Amino acid sequence: MRKVILYIAMSLDGYIADINGNVEWLDGYDSEDSYSEFVKDIDTVIMGNKTYRQIVTELSPNEWIYKDFTSYVITHDIACQYENVVFYSGSPSTLIRDIIESDGKNIWICGGADIVRQLLSDGLIDIFHISVIPVILGGGVRLFADIDKKIKLKLLKEKVCNEIIEIIYEISVLFP
Repeated sequence: MRKVILYIAMSLDGYIADINGNVEWLDGYDSEDSYSEFVKDIDTVIMGNKTYRQIVTELSPNEWIYKDFTSYVITHDIACQYENVVFYSGSPSTLIRDIIESDGKNIWICGGADIVRQLLSDGLIDIFHISVIPVILGGGVRLFADIDKKIKLKLLKEKVCNEIIEIIYEISVLFP
C-alpha cells in the first residue's frame, strides 16, 4: 500500500520558513544522498501554493525540479506552467484519499505547514522524514502549529549527515 510521507527540512526550533516566508537559511546544507534514496520510492509530490511559488520563483525558476513525478499543488489560484503539475482546489485529505486508492509508489508531502496540519488532523501522514538544520530562526512558519491531536511516534531511523540530523518516524498512536 502507498505510504504518505512528510519529507521536509526544519530549523532546530521547528520552523520551515523564516518570519518573511523565506528558506535561504537552507543554503549550504545538503542531504543529496538522503534525497536520492528517498525519491526512488516516490511518484507523487503534494504541496501548497506558497511552496510551489517559492520553487518556481526562488529555488528553480527555469525548470520544474520535480518533473519525474506527478505534482499536485493545492490552491485556488490555477496557473500551471509546467508539465506533470496538477492544480487542485479541493481538500488535501480528499486528494490523498483519492491518490492512495490508485496504484503507484509513495506520496511525498513537500509542504506547507497548513497542508501538514490538515493531513495530521485526518490521520493521513504515515511517515515523518524530517531533516533538522542546525539553525535557530526564532520565528517564522512553524511546522507543527495548531495541531489538534496528540500523536505518538515510533523512531525508525536517525542519521547525521553534513551537520543535519535526519529523523524518520512513523505514527504509533493517533489520539483524538
